[in-house]
Amino acid sequence: MMQALVAGGWGLLAGSALLLGAAVGWFTKLPQRVVAGVMAFGSGVLISALSFELMDEAEAHGGLAATALGFVVGAALFTGANLLIAWRGGKHRKHADGRAKDGGNPTALAIGALLDGIPESIVVGVSLLGGGGVSLVAVAAVFLSNIPEGLSSAAGMKAAGRSFTHVALLWGGIALASGVSAMVGYLAFDNAPPETIAFVQALAAGAILAMIIDTMAPEAFEGAHNAAGFIAVAGFLAAFALSKAA
Repeated sequence: MMQALVAGGWGLLAGSALLLGAAVGWFTKLPQRVVAGVMAFGSGVLISALSFELMDEAEAHGGLAATALGFVVGAALFTGANLLIAWRGGKHRKHADGRAKDGGNPTALAIGALLDGIPESIVVGVSLLGGGGVSLVAVAAVFLSNIPEGLSSAAGMKAAGRSFTHVALLWGGIALASGVSAMVGYLAFDNAPPETIAFVQALAAGAILAMIIDTMAPEAFEGAHNAAGFIAVAGFLAAFALSKAA
Protein backbone atom coordinates (compact mmCIF):
# COMPACT_ATOMS: atom_id res chain seq x y z
CA MET A 1 0.00 0.00 0.00
CA MET A 2 2.90 2.33 0.71
CA GLN A 3 4.09 2.08 -2.90
CA ALA A 4 0.58 2.91 -4.08
CA LEU A 5 0.67 6.09 -2.00
CA VAL A 6 4.08 6.91 -3.43
CA ALA A 7 2.64 6.46 -6.92
CA GLY A 8 -0.23 8.77 -6.02
CA GLY A 9 2.19 11.37 -4.72
CA TRP A 10 4.20 11.37 -7.93
CA GLY A 11 1.01 11.59 -9.98
CA LEU A 12 -0.17 14.51 -7.87
CA LEU A 13 3.16 16.25 -8.35
CA ALA A 14 2.93 15.87 -12.13
CA GLY A 15 -0.70 17.02 -12.10
CA SER A 16 0.14 20.05 -9.94
CA ALA A 17 1.64 21.65 -13.05
CA LEU A 18 -1.96 22.37 -14.06
CA LEU A 19 -2.28 24.62 -11.00
CA LEU A 20 1.10 26.20 -11.69
CA GLY A 21 0.12 26.92 -15.26
CA ALA A 22 -3.26 28.24 -14.15
CA ALA A 23 -1.64 30.65 -11.69
CA VAL A 24 0.78 31.91 -14.35
CA GLY A 25 -2.05 32.28 -16.86
CA TRP A 26 -4.19 34.18 -14.37
CA PHE A 27 -1.65 36.60 -12.92
CA THR A 28 0.79 37.15 -15.79
CA LYS A 29 0.89 37.43 -19.56
CA LEU A 30 3.75 35.31 -20.86
CA PRO A 31 4.96 35.94 -24.41
CA GLN A 32 3.53 33.48 -26.90
CA ARG A 33 7.00 32.31 -27.89
CA VAL A 34 7.81 31.35 -24.28
CA VAL A 35 4.67 29.23 -23.93
CA ALA A 36 5.28 27.67 -27.33
CA GLY A 37 8.87 26.93 -26.34
CA VAL A 38 7.69 25.09 -23.23
CA MET A 39 5.27 23.11 -25.37
CA ALA A 40 7.98 22.24 -27.91
CA PHE A 41 10.39 21.16 -25.18
CA GLY A 42 7.65 19.17 -23.46
CA SER A 43 6.76 17.50 -26.76
CA GLY A 44 10.35 16.31 -27.13
CA VAL A 45 10.37 15.01 -23.56
CA LEU A 46 7.08 13.17 -24.10
CA ILE A 47 8.26 11.58 -27.34
CA SER A 48 11.39 10.36 -25.60
CA ALA A 49 9.36 9.02 -22.68
CA LEU A 50 6.86 7.15 -24.84
CA SER A 51 9.66 5.73 -27.00
CA PHE A 52 11.98 4.42 -24.30
CA GLU A 53 9.99 4.40 -21.06
CA LEU A 54 6.82 2.96 -22.59
CA MET A 55 7.09 1.31 -26.00
CA ASP A 56 10.56 -0.18 -25.61
CA GLU A 57 9.83 -1.53 -22.14
CA ALA A 58 6.38 -2.77 -23.16
CA GLU A 59 7.77 -4.76 -26.10
CA ALA A 60 10.61 -6.16 -24.00
CA HIS A 61 8.29 -7.44 -21.27
CA GLY A 62 5.05 -8.25 -23.08
CA GLY A 63 5.93 -8.84 -26.73
CA LEU A 64 5.20 -7.00 -29.95
CA ALA A 65 1.59 -8.15 -30.41
CA ALA A 66 0.26 -6.76 -27.10
CA THR A 67 2.37 -3.62 -27.53
CA ALA A 68 1.17 -2.91 -31.07
CA LEU A 69 -2.46 -3.55 -30.15
CA GLY A 70 -2.31 -1.23 -27.16
CA PHE A 71 -0.56 1.48 -29.17
CA VAL A 72 -3.22 1.53 -31.88
CA VAL A 73 -6.12 1.31 -29.41
CA GLY A 74 -4.69 4.19 -27.35
CA ALA A 75 -4.34 6.43 -30.40
CA ALA A 76 -7.86 5.55 -31.60
CA LEU A 77 -9.43 6.22 -28.19
CA PHE A 78 -7.68 9.57 -27.82
CA THR A 79 -8.51 10.67 -31.35
CA GLY A 80 -12.19 9.83 -30.99
CA ALA A 81 -12.52 11.48 -27.59
CA ASN A 82 -10.50 14.50 -28.72
CA LEU A 83 -12.84 15.07 -31.66
CA LEU A 84 -15.81 15.05 -29.28
CA ILE A 85 -14.11 17.43 -26.85
CA ALA A 86 -13.10 19.80 -29.67
CA TRP A 87 -16.71 19.85 -30.84
CA ARG A 88 -17.86 20.71 -27.30
CA GLY A 89 -15.45 23.65 -26.95
CA GLY A 90 -12.19 22.19 -25.64
CA LYS A 91 -10.18 22.40 -28.86
CA HIS A 92 -7.87 25.18 -27.68
CA ARG A 93 -7.00 23.77 -24.25
CA LYS A 94 -3.30 23.86 -25.15
CA HIS A 95 -3.35 27.10 -27.11
CA ALA A 96 0.19 28.51 -27.30
CA ASP A 97 -0.86 32.15 -26.96
CA GLY A 98 -2.01 31.47 -23.40
CA ARG A 99 -5.72 31.75 -24.18
CA ALA A 100 -8.34 29.10 -24.64
CA LYS A 101 -10.42 30.58 -27.42
CA ASP A 102 -13.37 32.61 -26.07
CA GLY A 103 -12.73 31.18 -22.61
CA GLY A 104 -13.59 27.71 -23.86
CA ASN A 105 -16.26 25.45 -22.52
CA PRO A 106 -15.17 24.81 -18.89
CA THR A 107 -16.62 21.32 -18.85
CA ALA A 108 -14.94 20.41 -22.14
CA LEU A 109 -11.66 21.93 -20.99
CA ALA A 110 -11.78 19.91 -17.77
CA ILE A 111 -12.66 16.69 -19.59
CA GLY A 112 -9.88 17.42 -22.07
CA ALA A 113 -7.37 17.80 -19.25
CA LEU A 114 -8.52 14.49 -17.79
CA LEU A 115 -8.29 12.88 -21.22
CA ASP A 116 -4.69 14.05 -21.52
CA GLY A 117 -3.74 13.39 -17.92
CA ILE A 118 -5.24 10.00 -17.02
CA PRO A 119 -3.12 7.83 -19.34
CA GLU A 120 -0.03 9.86 -18.44
CA SER A 121 -0.69 9.46 -14.72
CA ILE A 122 -1.37 5.74 -15.04
CA VAL A 123 2.05 5.44 -16.66
CA VAL A 124 3.60 7.14 -13.64
CA GLY A 125 1.98 4.54 -11.38
CA VAL A 126 2.85 1.59 -13.61
CA SER A 127 6.50 2.72 -13.69
CA LEU A 128 6.76 1.81 -10.00
CA LEU A 129 5.79 -1.80 -10.58
CA GLY A 130 8.54 -4.32 -10.00
CA GLY A 131 9.94 -2.56 -6.96
CA GLY A 132 11.95 0.03 -8.88
CA GLY A 133 11.81 3.77 -8.48
CA VAL A 134 9.46 6.02 -10.36
CA SER A 135 10.33 7.02 -13.91
CA LEU A 136 11.58 10.58 -13.50
CA VAL A 137 11.35 11.03 -17.26
CA ALA A 138 7.64 10.15 -17.19
CA VAL A 139 7.00 12.55 -14.29
CA ALA A 140 8.92 15.37 -16.00
CA ALA A 141 7.13 14.74 -19.29
CA VAL A 142 3.66 14.88 -17.70
CA PHE A 143 4.59 17.96 -15.67
CA LEU A 144 5.82 19.87 -18.71
CA SER A 145 2.82 18.92 -20.83
CA ASN A 146 0.41 20.14 -18.14
CA ILE A 147 1.81 23.67 -17.75
CA PRO A 148 0.52 25.09 -21.08
CA GLU A 149 -2.85 23.43 -20.55
CA GLY A 150 -3.40 25.10 -17.18
CA LEU A 151 -2.03 28.40 -18.48
CA SER A 152 -4.16 28.55 -21.59
CA SER A 153 -7.38 27.46 -19.93
CA ALA A 154 -7.03 29.78 -16.92
CA ALA A 155 -6.33 32.80 -19.11
CA GLY A 156 -9.35 32.03 -21.24
CA MET A 157 -11.61 31.49 -18.22
CA LYS A 158 -10.45 34.80 -16.75
CA ALA A 159 -11.37 36.56 -19.97
CA ALA A 160 -14.78 34.86 -19.82
CA GLY A 161 -15.41 36.34 -16.34
CA ARG A 162 -14.93 33.29 -14.15
CA SER A 163 -13.40 33.68 -10.68
CA PHE A 164 -9.94 32.58 -9.63
CA THR A 165 -11.53 30.37 -6.97
CA HIS A 166 -13.49 28.56 -9.67
CA VAL A 167 -10.35 28.05 -11.77
CA ALA A 168 -8.22 26.93 -8.81
CA LEU A 169 -10.83 24.42 -7.65
CA LEU A 170 -11.27 23.07 -11.17
CA TRP A 171 -7.58 22.48 -11.84
CA GLY A 172 -6.88 21.44 -8.27
CA GLY A 173 -9.51 18.74 -8.64
CA ILE A 174 -7.97 17.53 -11.88
CA ALA A 175 -4.51 17.51 -10.29
CA LEU A 176 -5.96 15.37 -7.50
CA ALA A 177 -7.49 13.07 -10.11
CA SER A 178 -4.02 12.70 -11.62
CA GLY A 179 -2.72 11.48 -8.28
CA VAL A 180 -5.60 9.03 -7.94
CA SER A 181 -5.01 7.78 -11.49
CA ALA A 182 -1.36 7.08 -10.72
CA MET A 183 -2.38 5.17 -7.59
CA VAL A 184 -5.01 3.21 -9.49
CA GLY A 185 -2.46 2.44 -12.19
CA TYR A 186 -0.18 0.90 -9.62
CA LEU A 187 -2.87 -1.05 -7.75
CA ALA A 188 -4.78 -2.26 -10.81
CA PHE A 189 -1.77 -3.72 -12.59
CA ASP A 190 0.29 -5.00 -9.68
CA ASN A 191 0.86 -8.73 -10.37
CA ALA A 192 -0.80 -8.41 -13.78
CA PRO A 193 0.56 -10.58 -16.64
CA PRO A 194 3.38 -8.96 -18.64
CA GLU A 195 1.17 -8.81 -21.74
CA THR A 196 -1.45 -6.81 -19.86
CA ILE A 197 1.08 -4.31 -18.56
CA ALA A 198 2.59 -4.04 -22.05
CA PHE A 199 -0.87 -3.34 -23.49
CA VAL A 200 -1.53 -0.60 -20.89
CA GLN A 201 1.87 1.02 -21.38
CA ALA A 202 1.47 1.00 -25.15
CA LEU A 203 -2.11 2.26 -24.91
CA ALA A 204 -0.86 5.26 -22.94
CA ALA A 205 1.96 5.75 -25.45
CA GLY A 206 -0.48 5.77 -28.36
CA ALA A 207 -2.77 8.26 -26.62
CA ILE A 208 0.16 10.52 -25.72
CA LEU A 209 1.63 10.49 -29.23
CA ALA A 210 -1.78 11.30 -30.72
CA MET A 211 -2.12 14.15 -28.21
CA ILE A 212 1.30 15.55 -29.14
CA ILE A 213 0.54 15.56 -32.86
CA ASP A 214 -3.05 16.78 -32.51
CA THR A 215 -2.63 19.50 -29.88
CA MET A 216 0.90 20.25 -28.71
CA ALA A 217 3.02 20.20 -31.87
CA PRO A 218 0.77 22.51 -33.96
CA GLU A 219 0.52 25.05 -31.15
CA ALA A 220 4.26 24.86 -30.46
CA PHE A 221 5.07 25.53 -34.11
CA GLU A 222 2.53 28.35 -34.30
CA GLY A 223 4.30 30.20 -31.49
CA ALA A 224 7.95 29.18 -31.86
CA HIS A 225 7.97 28.78 -35.66
CA ASN A 226 11.21 27.37 -37.05
CA ALA A 227 12.76 27.08 -33.57
CA ALA A 228 10.13 24.54 -32.46
CA GLY A 229 11.89 21.55 -33.97
CA PHE A 230 15.23 22.39 -32.37
CA ILE A 231 13.63 22.99 -28.96
CA ALA A 232 11.79 19.66 -29.23
CA VAL A 233 15.08 17.92 -30.04
CA ALA A 234 16.60 19.51 -26.92
CA GLY A 235 13.71 18.16 -24.85
CA PHE A 236 14.10 14.69 -26.35
CA LEU A 237 17.85 14.69 -25.66
CA ALA A 238 17.38 15.91 -22.07
CA ALA A 239 14.85 13.16 -21.36
CA PHE A 240 16.99 10.54 -23.07
CA ALA A 241 20.03 11.55 -21.01
CA LEU A 242 17.94 11.50 -17.82
CA SER A 243 16.65 8.01 -18.59
CA LYS A 244 20.18 6.73 -19.12
CA ALA A 245 21.49 8.41 -15.95
CA ALA A 246 18.68 7.01 -13.77
